[in-house]
Amino acid sequence: MSTDGTASYRGITNLPPRVAAAVEQARALGFENSSRPAHGRLLATLAGGVGAGAIGETGTGCGVGLAWMTTAAAPGACLVSVEAHARRAEAAREVLADDPRVTILTGDWSELAGHGPFDLLVLDGGGKRGEPKADPEAWLRPGGVLVLDDFTPSTEWPRRYAGAVDKTRMHWLTHPSLLAAEIRTDPDAVCVLAVRR
Repeated sequence: MSTDGTASYRGITNLPPRVAAAVEQARALGFENSSRPAHGRLLATLAGGVGAGAIGETGTGCGVGLAWMTTAAAPGACLVSVEAHARRAEAAREVLADDPRVTILTGDWSELAGHGPFDLLVLDGGGKRGEPKADPEAWLRPGGVLVLDDFTPSTEWPRRYAGAVDKTRMHWLTHPSLLAAEIRTDPDAVCVLAVRR
C-alpha cells in the first residue's frame, strides 16, 4: 500500500472499470494507501504471466491492486487476498463480487498461507516487514514471483532509508532462496521483484 496512493488517481479518467470502482471505494472510506497507478500496471503485467496459476496478496485495502491484477489475470487464475480491516475487505468484495476467480479474506496476513503456494505473491499488508516474514520456500512455488512495494530510491549499497541501512529491503534483496532486483515505478517509488530459486 502506497502512502497517498489513492490521491495519485486524481485526474486519471481511463482506468479499467474495476480499478475505478475500487479507487472510489477507497475515497469513500478515506483510505489513502491504495496501490499507485504505475504499480497497479506492473501488478497487472505480472498477473498476466501467471496463466492459470495462483495469485496471493496481503493487504487488500479497498481492492485497487487486486482490481488491477484481475484486468490481466487468465480465466483459470485463482486470486486470493487478505485484509485485516473488515470494512475495507467488504468494500473490495463489493467491487469484485462479479469475478469468480477472486476470494477476499478478512483477517491477519498469515491466513493467506493456507491458500498457497503461489505463482505470484504480493506482500503489501503483512509478511514483508517485522517478524515473522513470509518464508519464500513455503509461500512460493519454484519460479514463483514475489512483489514488495513502498521502498524509496537508493543508490547506496547496502540500501539505505532515513540515514540507516534498510534492513527490510536488504532482507529480500539478499535472501538465499530468491533472485531479486529493484524496479523504479515512480520517481519516488521502488519495488522489489524476486523469483524463487
